Amino acid sequence: MNLRTILTTLTLAALLLPAARAQKLAPGPQVMTFFSSIDDTEQPYGLYLPPNYDETKKYPLVMMLHGAGSNHRLSLRRVFGKSNANGENDVEATLYFPKWKDVDYIVASPYARGTMGYQGVAEHDVYDVLADVKKRFSIDEDRTYLTGLSMGGGGTLWIGLTHPDIWAAMFPVCPAPPRGTDDLAGNALNVPMFFHHGDQDSAVPVAVSREWTKKLKELGVNVEYTEYPGVNHNSWENAYKDEAAFDWFKKYTRQKFPDRVLYNSRNYKYNHAYWVTLDQLTPGTLATIDAAFTAPNQLTIKTTALGAFTLQLTGHPKFDAAKPLQVTLDGKKVKVTTAPTLSFQLQAGKWVATKYEAPAAAKKPGAEGPISAAFGERHVYVYGTAGNPSEAELKARMDIATQAANWSVYRNAFLGRIMVFPRVVSDKEVRPSDFQSSNLILFGTRETNTLVEKYSDRLPVELKAGTTDYGLFYVLPIDGRYVVINSGLPWWAMNKQTQFAFAPVAVATLGEFKDFALFKGSPGTIVSDGYFDNNWKLADAERAKLEASGVVTLKK
Repeated sequence: MNLRTILTTLTLAALLLPAARAQKLAPGPQVMTFFSSIDDTEQPYGLYLPPNYDETKKYPLVMMLHGAGSNHRLSLRRVFGKSNANGENDVEATLYFPKWKDVDYIVASPYARGTMGYQGVAEHDVYDVLADVKKRFSIDEDRTYLTGLSMGGGGTLWIGLTHPDIWAAMFPVCPAPPRGTDDLAGNALNVPMFFHHGDQDSAVPVAVSREWTKKLKELGVNVEYTEYPGVNHNSWENAYKDEAAFDWFKKYTRQKFPDRVLYNSRNYKYNHAYWVTLDQLTPGTLATIDAAFTAPNQLTIKTTALGAFTLQLTGHPKFDAAKPLQVTLDGKKVKVTTAPTLSFQLQAGKWVATKYEAPAAAKKPGAEGPISAAFGERHVYVYGTAGNPSEAELKARMDIATQAANWSVYRNAFLGRIMVFPRVVSDKEVRPSDFQSSNLILFGTRETNTLVEKYSDRLPVELKAGTTDYGLFYVLPIDGRYVVINSGLPWWAMNKQTQFAFAPVAVATLGEFKDFALFKGSPGTIVSDGYFDNNWKLADAERAKLEASGVVTLKK
């Protein structure tokens, strides 16, 4: 082979290499996975690719959220209007994908750990799936849609309303929204919605969709509602029939720069929508901003329970950086310079045009609580080995941590398991990488756990050694991650009523807590609980309750 032939061969190989490496998937329904940073597992999701997928073309994307007792494979069938065959149960229907009419959409259906709602870890998974699909395929971000049924319909409301600027439209079917979602209804102002419900629904009352539709109409949201007479909880069979959701979605594209932004939030985790960012709020308290262009370069803004915010106006058709800008804020004009980014801060009861900079020790995104926030991300359960425990005592300590970490308890044939697998280690086994990447759930006191001892000078309150009939449970940000302390009785000993009673009790009770709690007995009685203030300090009233208990040591 001469040199010319060799060079020609190498050139052809180089030209063909990208094609050889390009990902080629068959069209139609299939299952993909992504690697989860929560617990280092591969997590599945359903995927539909249209025929003749062309990576040079941008495709609309539909995210489909399954209901309780269901999964990613079944929900991919449902959104295409494919119910179970006669006499077929869900287990049998999960085994295959039937033939259905092709659509020119990409569809993704997260498994989201099974039946656990769409907050915390499951919510994290939905966004991981969204990111994975965007990485793999050519997605039109202005035509990205959200739908789901039952529990997934509630997830549609929660995920859609906490981040409304991601979605072009939402299609909730017989939705069962998690607690606190109602307060976010106004966030749908710029997202068309279409509710569906059976009037004989015995699982989720039809009043849910009726009341949501009524409230959204009053707020000025573009909302539609179809109610199916005589239909029970299986209203999705009507709602998704003949690929109806895709026909409805195609009418809408995302509003990137709406004239008016109405946004409500209780947490820094959800602090941005469209051209508005909430810079300072009180976690746990509903903050609201209503910002509107009433004319070109004229803004009228109303706020409640908000301390600072920023407007990012670059690209807005009603903003002209070459012309004066008028801002009326909570009824008063605020002097501003015309700039594409404007920040405002409330100082001594008066709004001024200045940027808020959070103090180092203040609550902020990623360091705001509540306790459940630490469990919605990567975390590790740590039991103590200090104090020269006997073999039986050491096992008892490990068993408590193991019980807390056992999310994947088999509940029944319908609910299955929550497929979350966090690690359990002793205080001696925590590695430098754990300190860097994981929230730490620490069991015991400074006398029994070396990590509690390590952080003791930074902890605001400690349970006194030897206390047996109390439980202390709280969260604190330390060195860029959350540290949760559970001393004395485990937090689930309180046996509190929870919204999702079907979850393992150690998981189900997490959402009932704020930033801290001291409780007594089992079932427990709250001695003191609440939120730390914006500087992670205890309020005087709660300090007094804690001090009066006689079982804790308070720090200054």
